[in-house]
Amino acid sequence: MANIAKKVSWSGRGDDRGERTPLLNGDEEVKNNRQSLDYDNSENQLFLEEERRMSHMGFRCLEIRRWVICGLIGFLTGLIACMIDIAVEKLAGYKYFAVKQNIEKYTELGGLSISLILWAVLNSAFVMFGAIAVAFVEPIAAGSGIPQIKCFLNGVKIPRVVRLKTLVIKVFGVICSVAGGLAVGKEGPMIHSGAVMAAGVSQGRSTSLKKDFKIFEYFRRDTEKRDFVSAGAAAGVSAAFGAPVGGVLFSLEEGASFWNQLLTWRIFFASMVSTFTLNFFLSIYHGKPGELSSPGLINFGRFDTLNYFSFFPFHFPGGVLGALFNIINYWLTIFRIRYIHRPCLQVMEAMLVAAVTATVSFAMIYFSNDCQPLGQDKAEEYPLQLFCADGEYNSMATAFFNTPERSVRSLFHNPPGTYNPVTLGVFTLAYFFLAVWTYGLTVSAGVFIPSLLIGAAWGRLFGILLCIVLLTCAAAQLGGIVRMTLSLTVIMIEATGNVTYGFPIMLVLMTAKIVGDYFIEGLYDIHIKLQSVPFLHWDAPPTSHWLTAREVMSSPVTCFNRVEKVGRIVDVLSNTSTIHNGFPVVAHTRKICGLILRSQLIVLLKHKVFVERASSRLSQRKLQLKDFRDAYPRFPPIQSIHVSQDERECMMDLTEFMNPTPYTVPQETSLPRVFKLFRALGLRHLVVVDNENRVVGLVTRKDLARYHVGKDGLEELHLAQT
Repeated sequence: MANIAKKVSWSGRGDDRGERTPLLNGDEEVKNNRQSLDYDNSENQLFLEEERRMSHMGFRCLEIRRWVICGLIGFLTGLIACMIDIAVEKLAGYKYFAVKQNIEKYTELGGLSISLILWAVLNSAFVMFGAIAVAFVEPIAAGSGIPQIKCFLNGVKIPRVVRLKTLVIKVFGVICSVAGGLAVGKEGPMIHSGAVMAAGVSQGRSTSLKKDFKIFEYFRRDTEKRDFVSAGAAAGVSAAFGAPVGGVLFSLEEGASFWNQLLTWRIFFASMVSTFTLNFFLSIYHGKPGELSSPGLINFGRFDTLNYFSFFPFHFPGGVLGALFNIINYWLTIFRIRYIHRPCLQVMEAMLVAAVTATVSFAMIYFSNDCQPLGQDKAEEYPLQLFCADGEYNSMATAFFNTPERSVRSLFHNPPGTYNPVTLGVFTLAYFFLAVWTYGLTVSAGVFIPSLLIGAAWGRLFGILLCIVLLTCAAAQLGGIVRMTLSLTVIMIEATGNVTYGFPIMLVLMTAKIVGDYFIEGLYDIHIKLQSVPFLHWDAPPTSHWLTAREVMSSPVTCFNRVEKVGRIVDVLSNTSTIHNGFPVVAHTRKICGLILRSQLIVLLKHKVFVERASSRLSQRKLQLKDFRDAYPRFPPIQSIHVSQDERECMMDLTEFMNPTPYTVPQETSLPRVFKLFRALGLRHLVVVDNENRVVGLVTRKDLARYHVGKDGLEELHLAQT
């Protein structure tokens, strides 16, 4: 290992204090119980027997059920999106109406400070309720949820990330955050909500409510759940932007570690159902049944004109500003990790940001003298006159005194002359820093819309000066922060309803990504890294070919014999120093015979599947795959299983339950080859053998993820135990 440049901590802080960050809220349970998911099916005798018994019609029925589940996922995700949209519209409407009435009253009487206090108190109250729910009830519901879902689809099990309680707190939290006037959006939480809904519906039961509907039992395994969670994430994107194709590409580009043609069509179906459901119920709510013109929660409206060349010099500001956003947020997150890790402090910070946002917004509006005539074609929801003449409104209020989605539409579609350059410049600067400060709070919130709003503001500013199309600037700003390319291009095309924007937006996003990557990683990757998550990218580090499996594997490896003593199995599983969840099964010469998982051993111990019982009159019914599926995904801890002293002397035959054909590699295999095999097949364990097929080590996700190319070359990182 002499060629390793240096060993550093994952977050680069050089300490092992294990403090928390609000994004994944790395509380001790999450951090210590973070494991990998089993995306490789265990083809043991039980599995093979079940597959042989299934007829061709049985497989067809399974495929039909997959389509039905995807339809249910899309329908329920659309309902959730509709509920969020209506709740935000109502609550924000009440708040802005009350503040507007108060401002109009005290503009004439004097004492506008009372209006400021009212605005700040209302913002802080909404955000307080949302932050309390997240910080004290379900911390994993903080943030957008996209990094967590990316980790899940990558094969990392983040505890509680797809539970029902997480969904409830996520929905409640994002409603409070947006209604509370924070510089946030609801698209990220929608993606997380869709993924949670998919994980629950596909299993046919709720472990939180302890209710089993006895349906979809075949899909109770990580491999199937992964595909449905991909569909749920895509349905969330589709509901947020009205972009079914963009949702499919988002799951492909940002999350999925596995893909095939049938999965693509099922995910597209879920996305279409999600968009249709949302628009159908919103049209009924607005009293226009049958009018499905609104493409999603985030409706940019239609663009009809485009200058292909006027935007070219402005590819770069999106990447630079995006990188600056990520750098500032990175150091802010480090500060939160070190000093703001108690729930009460997290709630207080969220309330402080809400109050400061209201104060900054009020100050910008108060000191602005940008007055515009209020004509019949104006679409301002809450026009403020303030100190403007009769028949005019304050233009700064159009940007600040609105939900972020309405502000984006105003910047996109209000006619020329609606904003002066000073208004746009001040708004861009103020909102940029508010958005940087807000992302990472202990609230449910997304970063898509704030990024688009910042980009639309400076794009409109450049438009006044140089006739630039501001849509490309909005896309560049968002792309510079999250580094999405293909999926974001399609999302913007579908949201605007004009396919002619495809090429220029793609060019802008590619440039923004290249420029941003020169300075720092994307925002989601930064927060994943700060959590010490063993996330595997598409390829191994480019300078790692000289490393072999022998140098990266974990050894020595705890192995079991085909017929093993129950007492030894219990002792190994109870040993806290045994961090692996897979154990090679070997012959007496340590030649590999198979691989068995910790979860399988726990089920066997729970059902007392011992050789002595099988050969005596105490023999029970034969264990089936259903017994393992019923225990999934919350397998009981080994401490909850009672094994008597006499039972410890019994023997357990693992032959029927182990995977007899685990993936193995010779110990001289290069790291990139090991990485490619591990990543492409979604493995959790990879057995390393010598020339005589004897087990010499085991490669896990943590062993591969700890190598990283840094400024000094290949670096070995310290990762949390997984």
